[in-house]
Amino acid sequence: MNEQDTPTHGSEVGPTGHGTAVRLDEGHIIGDGGIPERFSNPGLPVHVPRAADLDHDAARRAEKQVTTLFGISILGTLLFIVLYFLIDVEETIYVPGIGVTSASNLALGVTLALALLGIGFGAIHWAKTLMPDHEMVEERHPLRATDESRDRVVNEMREGGNSSQLTRRPFLKYTLGGALGLFAVPLVLQVAGSLGPMPQKSLSLTFWHGGPSGPGQEPEFRPLRLMRDPENTPVRADEVTVGSVYHILPEGLLDLEEGVLEEKAKAAVLLVRLQEDEIQSEKQLDWGYQGIVAYSKICTHVGCPVGLYEQVTHHLLCPCHQSTFDVTRDCEVIFGPAKRPLPQLKITVDDEGYLVSEQPFAEAVGPSYWERGQ
Repeated sequence: MNEQDTPTHGSEVGPTGHGTAVRLDEGHIIGDGGIPERFSNPGLPVHVPRAADLDHDAARRAEKQVTTLFGISILGTLLFIVLYFLIDVEETIYVPGIGVTSASNLALGVTLALALLGIGFGAIHWAKTLMPDHEMVEERHPLRATDESRDRVVNEMREGGNSSQLTRRPFLKYTLGGALGLFAVPLVLQVAGSLGPMPQKSLSLTFWHGGPSGPGQEPEFRPLRLMRDPENTPVRADEVTVGSVYHILPEGLLDLEEGVLEEKAKAAVLLVRLQEDEIQSEKQLDWGYQGIVAYSKICTHVGCPVGLYEQVTHHLLCPCHQSTFDVTRDCEVIFGPAKRPLPQLKITVDDEGYLVSEQPFAEAVGPSYWERGQ
């Protein structure tokens, strides 16, 4: 198109036919107001045979490549299993660009990646080199196929299995089965082997029993002072005024060298003072001291920390699922999904006037579990 043929801006171009490609720099386009009655079928490109379709040696090479990839997957899975037991979870390693990281995580991640990539790349290479690659078109049909069509699908599936050369190339079938079968082992192994030691009695014991209460530990009870968290200072009874709430941990817990979080998750306590005439439970009065009562901070629903205290109504509220406990009625559940009251810690004062535990929790704190109460 020369300058004389180029329309000026704002000019109009005459009507165009159906399916005609038009330039958008030729001014306004006027259509003929209709759509084609039938679109032309573009058809399929000419099928180009692959090297493996024409050359038996090329097909053999492709088979070896696929089985090698499946073999890499098998090797990755076996290495995962070996390294899972061989490398200690506390061992670290320096990796350029990453820094110091867990040697176990790195080894398991790399070997699991090999197992996955071997299966994935092997399946893709198999499909691109050995499986049938003829283009096929299926016309639309009603949602439910006829019985003849269903029988045809079954036959085609069988023919597809045969044409995929699984029956002709058994080594390919065996390596694929081995890669897929072994890949399930790391998943099961992590679940079965990474659950940690059995809890034994640690779920029903807390630091208030006299010391660390992890698996295999059964401390002998001794009175422990109630310590502010996180200040780690003792609390005198005359310091606790009506309406006050203190976050409490047992004496010595924050001084541990390890296992602090595990112990804190079971031993955290809320300390509240009420008017004695507001307390409706005789047991609550006996287990407290002059209206000062201590209750587990761990919600009995799913173990969230009870985080809100309504000073007027004396209600403790767990913000996770809105379980509400009435402190004046021995922390009875008055709303929400929790099924049990918060356990009370029996307290008294020592010779210096500091609040101390008189006995540990009489029941397991936190949510229910199978062995609870045994």
